[in-house]
Amino acid sequence: MKYNSGLRVKFLAFGIFALAALFIVRLFFIQVVKADHYRAEADKQHFSPGSARIYDRGSIFFTDKNGKKISAATLETSYLLIMNPTLIKSVDEAWQKVSPLVVMDKEKFYQSAAKKGDSYEVLADGLTKETADRILALRLNAIYPIKQRERFYPAGQSAAHVIGLMGYKGDEYAGRYGLEKFYNDTLSREKDLSFANFFVETFATLSKTKDADKDSAIQGDIVTSIEPVVQKFLESQLAEAQEQYRGDSVAGMVMDPQTGEIIAMAAWPTFHPGEKITDLSVLPNPFVEHIYEMGSTIKPIAMAAALDAGAVTTSTTFNDTGCITVSGQKICNYDGRARGVVPMQEVLNQSLNVGMAFVARQLGQEKFRAYYEAFGFGEKTGIDLPGELNNRIQTIYEPYEINYVTAAYGQGLSFTPIATARALAALGNGGKLIEPYIVKEINYQNKLSRKIEPKIIRQVIKKETSEEISRMLVEVVDEKLAGGKAKLEHYSVAAKTGTAQMVNPETRKYYPDRYLHTFFGYFPAFNPRFIIFMYIKDPKGVRYSSETLTEPFSNLTKFLLNYYQVPPDR
Repeated sequence: MKYNSGLRVKFLAFGIFALAALFIVRLFFIQVVKADHYRAEADKQHFSPGSARIYDRGSIFFTDKNGKKISAATLETSYLLIMNPTLIKSVDEAWQKVSPLVVMDKEKFYQSAAKKGDSYEVLADGLTKETADRILALRLNAIYPIKQRERFYPAGQSAAHVIGLMGYKGDEYAGRYGLEKFYNDTLSREKDLSFANFFVETFATLSKTKDADKDSAIQGDIVTSIEPVVQKFLESQLAEAQEQYRGDSVAGMVMDPQTGEIIAMAAWPTFHPGEKITDLSVLPNPFVEHIYEMGSTIKPIAMAAALDAGAVTTSTTFNDTGCITVSGQKICNYDGRARGVVPMQEVLNQSLNVGMAFVARQLGQEKFRAYYEAFGFGEKTGIDLPGELNNRIQTIYEPYEINYVTAAYGQGLSFTPIATARALAALGNGGKLIEPYIVKEINYQNKLSRKIEPKIIRQVIKKETSEEISRMLVEVVDEKLAGGKAKLEHYSVAAKTGTAQMVNPETRKYYPDRYLHTFFGYFPAFNPRFIIFMYIKDPKGVRYSSETLTEPFSNLTKFLLNYYQVPPDR
């Protein structure tokens, strides 16, 4: 066989080229893809085991209306001041040199210096680089600064229930609430970071799903849909309502009803994620970890179900007697007053419990239950926050007419606020049940990224029904809410208030004088950009949610329309 020297040269050249390419990729991997990681690893060489906090963790970002990322959770570099008592020669001299630079307790300083069998005592925390450099300039062998990186929350308390916090569970320091917990594996930096793993990450990214808690092998930063200006304005409105009405708690959220993207979410009482928490009861996010009987904000859902099924129409009338007896129990309108023969529009306008009992009976228990399941009340929403509770809807499966009659006006069943807001969004978005979400993008360490796509679960009601119930709710705002004063001349707003009796957890009976006030609305009503859901628990000195939440809702509505420059629709 003839020897082919040209082929051999080509083969050798290809091998050299492949090897060079491998080294280039390796260099890119070290200097670009994993640069932050290796810088953090280098910093570890300067850490004492007792001082280690967090060496590396992914960041969390807000997103403003123009798409700019704003830091919500990141790492901050600071310094510990360390003493080695075994090296101290003159405690008085050390104190005189160091105390002008650092605020310390003198007694503790001397106590630490007296521990001659110890080589490591922390004197102070949170020192700046400038202070650390000035201490190093003193050239004290026994006292020196140590660099550390800690979790830092630039927004302070803003969106605290969404962001969550870091905390210890035994010796493990990890995300414990909010996005810090749900996306802990994505944000953490503890997995294998070998060169081979770079290729695994690269190809795995292409098939990632949104279930970060189930499939989180790839690490990166997360970008949320929280708009910081809207978030601050929502928080200010909730704070004013709380100050005026002194509720046990107050909360609100803004969502895009077309996609499920959460634009703002806030609750009070709240906390600062970067500070010590003394009251652990404030940590759970009430939108997913609390359930309530929602009251009359649920009435449009039952009405929409009956309209969709053809059980009633907007021209259907009934004779309102003020009170009726169902399954041996008396139910009444909020004021006990009879209205006589009225159409379905007045059932919503005047929030008539007896009217909703009529609607539920026309629909029938089997269809009523099927629609409530379709609206998502029999399942979790799937929002990317930890600890989401199941709704309590068991009573509508029992063979008692009273159960679904009372459920039609928002009593007897308990829902999470996020499940309620999602169901109400379907009224305005053409009848689609969507999956709410907060993280809109994940930027992986391998420099690839994945955008979270909106997810439609199912069609709940027909598009025509969505338009019909929206027209009814616009009339509620234009004619009845605050005596018509809440009407916006150039924008259609669909909204409904709710006032629900609260249950005494000890007696399992309703309090005679404690109420949950709820309020929802979406706008522009026939192609909504936003849906707002708000509640205040046990406000003092007022009876109805139209008194407590109309003003903050109206203020937030006007702010959003102006801030996003939404064109008028009428």
